Amino acid sequence: MLTTSNNIKVVELKNITKVFGSKVANLNVNLDLYKGEILSILGENGSGKTTSMNIISGLYAPDEGSIYINGELAKINSPHDSLMYGIGMVHQHFKLVDVFTAAENIVLGLDKQDYANFAKKIEEQEESRFAELRKQGKEPSEEELKESKKRINAAKSFNIKNAASRIKEMCDRYGFELDPNKKVYNMTVSEKQTLEIVKALYRNANILILDEPTAVLTPQEIDRLFMVIQNMRNDGKSIVIITHKLNEVMRISDRVAIFRKGEHVATVETNKTSIKELTDMMVGAKVDLEIERSTPTDVADRLFVNNLSVKNNDGRVVINDVSFVARSGEILGIAGISGSGQKELLEAIQGLRPLESGEIIFHNPKKDKPATFFHKTLKKIKALAAHGAFHDPDGKRINFKGMSNKEIRKMVNDCKVLFYEDEIVNLKGKNPLQIRELGIRLSFVPEDRLGMGLVSNMNLVDNTMLRSYRHGHWIFLDRERPRKLIEKIIKELDVSTPGTNTQISKLSGGNVQKVLVGREIALAPKVFMAAYPVRGLDINSSYTIYNLLDKQKCSGIAVIYVGEDLDVLLALCDRIMVLCDGRISGFVDARKATKEQIGEMMTRHGEVQ
Repeated sequence: MLTTSNNIKVVELKNITKVFGSKVANLNVNLDLYKGEILSILGENGSGKTTSMNIISGLYAPDEGSIYINGELAKINSPHDSLMYGIGMVHQHFKLVDVFTAAENIVLGLDKQDYANFAKKIEEQEESRFAELRKQGKEPSEEELKESKKRINAAKSFNIKNAASRIKEMCDRYGFELDPNKKVYNMTVSEKQTLEIVKALYRNANILILDEPTAVLTPQEIDRLFMVIQNMRNDGKSIVIITHKLNEVMRISDRVAIFRKGEHVATVETNKTSIKELTDMMVGAKVDLEIERSTPTDVADRLFVNNLSVKNNDGRVVINDVSFVARSGEILGIAGISGSGQKELLEAIQGLRPLESGEIIFHNPKKDKPATFFHKTLKKIKALAAHGAFHDPDGKRINFKGMSNKEIRKMVNDCKVLFYEDEIVNLKGKNPLQIRELGIRLSFVPEDRLGMGLVSNMNLVDNTMLRSYRHGHWIFLDRERPRKLIEKIIKELDVSTPGTNTQISKLSGGNVQKVLVGREIALAPKVFMAAYPVRGLDINSSYTIYNLLDKQKCSGIAVIYVGEDLDVLLALCDRIMVLCDGRISGFVDARKATKEQIGEMMTRHGEVQ
């Protein structure tokens, strides 16, 4: 860890308060950031950490309190004001134009006054650099003076060639890998993030705020990013990182600021604390951070995905000839760089996306269980019996020969018609409703929780009823069972809500996710699929979800888990399938694999067993 540069405060928040309606997002927050340091910001969902950073970056104005930049009172009412103070924020969701090049995105939105301001700042920086040299008894060379003048002149007016040259110089200085002429739509997630950081540096940002910067990066990309961050710190930049990954906090930061319920409760030096202590401070109580991974028992093949190919909404093949087996009593993890087809794969299994080729075979665990008319008609039951699908309680095969429809109905209703073996069903071409009508229970927590999982303008009870409304009678829907279910979810998952009639749109992202996960688990599925189920959740709630998934596994459910945190995938799953550009790179035993091994597989093709 490096010490801060002469203890110079570059940002001071004094008694910052921000209120949204009746919710207090920040209350009397006092926080310092020093020159040449990396400060991590930690806190549960709704703790106020992002709000405080949005105030510094000009997205929000504080209701009370003051902001000081380099010791002087600052007036920041917009992101442009923030930029003029040398502050840049890189959000988790990038703000880039896909059809533009890197250089075009970087200069987009700048006007003549911006260039004049940049030139003035560069001139001040150059003068300061030369003054420092003279203090050491040295004079700048003619070449240095010439290059300095060239940089100042290049900053005074827009020229895409000059911009590209300055971008390359900046990348070489800090260790970025970025092609100024590359289109954004051809970039990886890591390149887009690099572009956002370079865009802020190009605007002469000396204070950088990074929101969840490692969320969708491979371990190798994280290593590269951390190297660049350390280079920027060594150059006197001040970096703030908002993150939930405690192991990365311990690795990269100099100090850690902890927020709880809108207040800044402590700032500690990283080398004098521990993950356990940081977690306890965030929550305000002792927290158990152990993922309960049980040993698989009674494992059985449940879902076969054979040679599957799927297109995305743009008509591009994003899943290409993928085959795997999901087993009951096991958690199958799926790892891959964001956009490798994880989303489309789960949607295809759920029946939400058509298949280009391949098939999905479900082994419905029906052996020795009674047939019912809940999912099957009398005609279907007679047809299955003709193919030897049933036996009676004594083990004798049933074919219903010589029996009347009335006798068959009575036998079924008396639970005397039992399946001889598990039912094998091809789900190809079937939508979610048809799959449910076959008696196959698949639960799905999609990546887009409000776009696909829940309806934002409906309340909690009505959103729960989306999965059960057909159990009502005509227009008289059963609302009591969904109400009891959502009350149970609220209690067990600690959902923060005024009541069961609250609209989903009124809840925070983390609480919305809890409602969705709780509803899908309550369906008692045979296959439970989850895409990033803890995204947006605080650490305490995340571990609650992890342990819930392990309980599903123990109850004989086949769990498919798509995650972005490789530490969690290795600690939670039994097997991990790695995708690269829609193809399988290989399968690994989660108990034996390493992050580095998976990270390498995420960036290359080829079957590796």
